[in-house]
Amino acid sequence: MRLAISQAMKSADEVPVGAAIYDCEGNLLSVAHNTRESTYDPTGHAEILALREASRSLGSWRLEGSSIFISLEPCVMCAGAIRNARVSFVTFGAYNPLGAAGSLYDILRDRRLGSVPEITSGVLEQECERLTHNFFASKRDGARQ
Repeated sequence: MRLAISQAMKSADEVPVGAAIYDCEGNLLSVAHNTRESTYDPTGHAEILALREASRSLGSWRLEGSSIFISLEPCVMCAGAIRNARVSFVTFGAYNPLGAAGSLYDILRDRRLGSVPEITSGVLEQECERLTHNFFASKRDGARQ
């Protein structure tokens, strides 16, 4: 999770979200942070970018046995991509009011979509919450000036 947090801190003018993916043996496959604003890409979420790189690294879109660590609960798009990639273990830090791992939706646990990944939530939660809180507070403060 620390690696995901360090990636989130690289997000600059993006919502600070970072992701790291490991294979079943614990080898790092990919890391990423949000790039939506800088690349003008609505799919430029940390999870999507990390999934793409991990798939290239393995030479397969199937990431069975892999683990993804994310600083913020994934959105609907990212939860769907995680399920489609067959990621086996999902760990996230802060809850997201628009999240799809139990907060607003629960795409990650929906058995109608096939095998369900093991989910661990709230890891280093306060540290992850602080990232998003500080980001949005700075945006509000900037708007007041």
